[in-house]
Amino acid sequence: MNIARLAEIWHRLAAAQHLPPVWLVAASGLLALAAVLPRRAWLVARNVVTIAHEGGHALTALATGRRLAGVRLHSSTAGETLSAGKPTGPGMMLTTAAGYTAPSLLGLGAAALLASGRPAAMLVISLVLLAGLTLAMRNGYGLVAVALAGLTVLVVCWLGSPLVQAAFAYCATWFLLFGAVRPVLELQRTRRRGVRATDADELARLTGVPGIVWVTVFGVVALAALALGASWLIH
Repeated sequence: MNIARLAEIWHRLAAAQHLPPVWLVAASGLLALAAVLPRRAWLVARNVVTIAHEGGHALTALATGRRLAGVRLHSSTAGETLSAGKPTGPGMMLTTAAGYTAPSLLGLGAAALLASGRPAAMLVISLVLLAGLTLAMRNGYGLVAVALAGLTVLVVCWLGSPLVQAAFAYCATWFLLFGAVRPVLELQRTRRRGVRATDADELARLTGVPGIVWVTVFGVVALAALALGASWLIH
């Protein structure tokens, strides 16, 4: 593929499109809530939030100079990201903090792209991030889960009409914004049961700041991103 062709593709992705009708924005938000609120739906949909969570750990580890050893996702919707480097310090702290904030920040970034009329660009960026995470997977379930997510985005990008692409992009964005809140609540319930092997407690060990403060920070980030992202999406 020559440079001219790449420039043409980039121009098409970066070009602003007409914003979708209000009914589509509202319907996509309701569909996202239907995947987050009911327990049975959440048990499946939470896999997507876990992908974003572990992807946040992995990307931040690389950005802070740590060596990424691999990512694993499990059928229980739990996950783990292993990286090598200094066991304390800003790099380790940022890597640990990135998990629970990643879905919110990804959702906020996606909302910004959609508000500017760029659903195609949002989908392609999502596809690139999923492709990178696929390379970091170290177990079969995780590889299949991320590959299926990437394949879904690819099919929408390749075969979907502009309206279908916009609908999918809005559903995915609303889901990230809504779906980032529930894991924080689950985190605190886990801590109340006496489990202290959580990201919040690891941050407490790294910083000396109590774990409940970190849970609060995660919650504030999730709610603030939801409020701001929603204002952009329905503007």
